[in-house]
Amino acid sequence: MQERQGLIVYIHQLKHAKSLRKYGHVHYISRKLKYVVIYCNRQEIEGTKYKIQRLPFVKDVVESYRPFLKTEFENAKPDKAKEYDYKVGL
Repeated sequence: MQERQGLIVYIHQLKHAKSLRKYGHVHYISRKLKYVVIYCNRQEIEGTKYKIQRLPFVKDVVESYRPFLKTEFENAKPDKAKEYDYKVGL
């Protein structure tokens, strides 16, 4: 399984969002904020980011920090009051 990382691409117009498909897997398109989330292989992230930044319709490209964040939490104990509230509803 290949490591993947997301790129958030801010664009000027939404009609160019489809043309970003050749750079990776388009996961999400925000119509209101005009950005596209693309996933691509982690080894090729720098080259892909450089290619996308050079396109005339792109404002900015930001890398996702999710692969670098720790997602396993220690001492994650549920609150007793919240547990009681959830059981009351059943």
